[in-house]
This record gives sequence, C-alpha cells and structure tokens, in this order.
Amino acid sequence: MYLQKIQTTITGYVSIEVEGYYIEKFINICRNNGIYLECLKREKTTIIHANIPVKEFKRVAKIAKSNKCKVKIKEKKGLPFFLNKYRKRKIFVISLVIMLLSLVALSKFIWNIEITGNVNISNDEILEIVKSEGLEIGKLKNKVDAKKIVEKIRLQRSDVSWVGIKISGTNAVIEIVEADKAPEVIDKDEYCNIVAKKDAMIINANAQNGTLQVKEGDVVKAGSVLIAGWLEGKYTGTRYVHATGEVTAKVWYSEKEKIYYKQKVKNKTGNSEKKYSININNFAINFYKRLSKFEIYDTISAEKKLKVSSNFYLPFELIVKENYELIEEEKIYTKEEAKEIGVNKLSEKLNSQIENTEDIVNKYINTNESEEYIEVEVIYEVLENIGTEEKIAL
Repeated sequence: MYLQKIQTTITGYVSIEVEGYYIEKFINICRNNGIYLECLKREKTTIIHANIPVKEFKRVAKIAKSNKCKVKIKEKKGLPFFLNKYRKRKIFVISLVIMLLSLVALSKFIWNIEITGNVNISNDEILEIVKSEGLEIGKLKNKVDAKKIVEKIRLQRSDVSWVGIKISGTNAVIEIVEADKAPEVIDKDEYCNIVAKKDAMIINANAQNGTLQVKEGDVVKAGSVLIAGWLEGKYTGTRYVHATGEVTAKVWYSEKEKIYYKQKVKNKTGNSEKKYSININNFAINFYKRLSKFEIYDTISAEKKLKVSSNFYLPFELIVKENYELIEEEKIYTKEEAKEIGVNKLSEKLNSQIENTEDIVNKYINTNESEEYIEVEVIYEVLENIGTEEKIAL
C-alpha cells in the first residue's frame, strides 16, 4: 500500500468528485476492474470524493458515464504536475535539485555532537577525548569508530561508569553515566589521627577512640591534631589506634568590599534591536553593517543550530544578538543605603560558601567610613564538625 502511494505520487494522480444515483454500482465496477479509489470519502448519498492515478482517469470517466454519473477533476497532484507548473522557472527547479543533492551529501557527515547525563564532568573534557579519536564536527559518519571511542573514554575516565555513542541522522549523541565518587575512607584497621580541616575555635570535643588533644576554647589551625591516634596505658604503654570522635568548632567566614556613595548606574530605556549572523564552521557571516545604533547598550546572544528534523543538523548556526539600549545615570547613596547594599551583596557571597545556613550562629558587620566610600565587612560565625581522618605514617 505504501509503495503504491509513492508510485502514484511519482506518476501523478487526480482528486475527483463523482455524483449520481448509482454510486455504489460505480464503486463496485471500479474495484472489479482493478481501479483503486484512494482516500475514498462520501459527502452525500449521491456524491463521493477519491484520488485515482492519472492513467486511470479515462477508464473511470467511461464507467461513470455508463452508470449515469458525472465526474469532475477537483485537483491535480504529483510530480508531473509539479514539474509542469514550474517548467518555466528553470532556476527554481535547478536550485531545488541542487538543494536536494546538497542535503543528501550533508547527511553523510556529523554536524552536531550532543552530550547527555554528565553533571560533574564538563562537555569540553569529553569532547577533547572524542576529538582525539576522530569524532568531531564535519567528520564522515563511516569514519567514526564508536566502539573505539567508548573504550578510550572508559580507559581515561574513572569517573564514568558507562558510556554509549549513537549516531542518528547528522547528530552524534554521547550518553554518559557518571560513577559515584566514594569519599576517601581510611580502613578501620589502619592507624589515623583526627585533624582540623580549617582554622577554628573548639566548642565541644569528644573522642570515642584515641587521645583528645584539644579542649573547649582552644583556637586551632588547619591540620592541627584534634584526636591523636594512640592510647597510653600504665601496663600496655603506647599503642596506635584508628582515632574516632567528633569535634565541633566555631569557624569564621568573611568578605569585605568598598561601596562608593557616588556611582554611575546603567538602566534600560526599553529600546532594543536584533542583529543576525550565520556561523559556518567558526566563520561568521554578518547580516548587519554596524554593531549598534545605540551609544551604550547591553548585548544578549543566542545561538541555535539549524536542522531539517530532530536529528538532521546542518553545518550552519544562527546567531541572534539582541542589543538593549542603556542610559547612564549618576546616583548618590547615603551612608546607610551604601552600607545596606554592601551587606546584602556580601551576605549573598557568604551564603554560597556555607553548606547549611542554619549552622550560622552569629553575624558581625564592620564598617570603615571615608568621604568617598564606606568599606563594609561581613563576618559569619558558623558551627561545624571540623574533624577529618589523616593516616599515621609509621
């Protein structure tokens, strides 16, 4: 059935309307004579619509006439009618043929590489490996050895548990499953100390195994031994152990910045313009003469790879640059306003450094004022478990 549809499209077909009281008889005679009425639809009891091959029209008309039915051609479709329609437009036809041949040629190459599943591994790291093995933009698909590339990634990346490469159309999809990175754990049979991860002041220390080296109120540096991996007995002497325990301490985080009272602020006017260009293998073709008609502006660029279908990418990339006009104004802040700006800005920075903001116990704000600016310092005091294991080298 599918091949028959393709054949009728190539040879041409017509959409007809048949009207008469003996429609059922007309349909049966056509079927008995091997005439296929495609897309047969009944409008009324006396009217039907159907598609038939061009070569069958005379036979159909004869059958209709013998059954006192009228036949009208509603539409002519298919390749012969298309070519006939554009026979005087040779340039169009030639261009169409060239375009079709170009698409066939382009389909032999890879024009897009997509990486999925990676979170901690960057795309650039994967692309560097696959490129060294011949998988890159513009490469012939039959020259790519997917199995070899998969093996190379597995050998070079211990943080990849599974990798697969699928080439569909002109798109190469690299699927990554990252390995769960297990934290470095010292075996319980090995001797170790508990040391400080960072500078801090001890709040509470508890040794489950080993000898406690600090007490509440002590200030320690990063790397200081908190719980020593040894025990000393009256009769057993000194013996090494795997130290365990928990040490809670106050850790300080700080950020400092100058906020000037007089600042130049840029605001959007609401005016914008778009600039278009096409990137072909890192060669840009701009469709504009000048950068912008605005004196001061902010630019946001968007890049989109052109494709015919979901997996048929073309070697062209459309770049849209949108320029937003800005107006520069001078703004003068009071000391309180400048201080608030500084505190908010620095607090945001500090919050991004702390794993759990609920552990913040104190927040200190220090300022140093001058005629031109106010220097703001924000300090967070955070409770943390600062202990980490460190193997004892004997």
